[in-house]
Amino acid sequence: MDKLFTFVKITIMKIFVAGLPYDLDDAELTEIFEKFGTIASAKVAMDRETGKSKGFGFVEMPNEEEAKEAIEGLNDISLGKKPLVVKAAEDRPGGGGGGSRPGGQSRPPRFTNNRPRF
Repeated sequence: MDKLFTFVKITIMKIFVAGLPYDLDDAELTEIFEKFGTIASAKVAMDRETGKSKGFGFVEMPNEEEAKEAIEGLNDISLGKKPLVVKAAEDRPGGGGGGSRPGGQSRPPRFTNNRPRF
């Protein structure tokens, strides 16, 4: 028996949002964007040490047309003191964490123990 499988590639559009009020949470960010369509996720960036908002976040929307409408409809509106900056998020390879130095040089060792081992 032959089975026909159809693979559908779902492209989730990730949106960067800056200028958020510092008291805004994930649920409120979701609420703002769901007026434009389906939300896969909405996350306000939080400072690890203080637990407070960094004033920006990311929203993922599975429908690209709805995401573009949200970007167009929300960019440059004011929710607080600052206007929002809403745009498609840029893919950043590597995912953070530093590790290399400018020019591709590695860091020299801070301490070496050149004593012979027996």
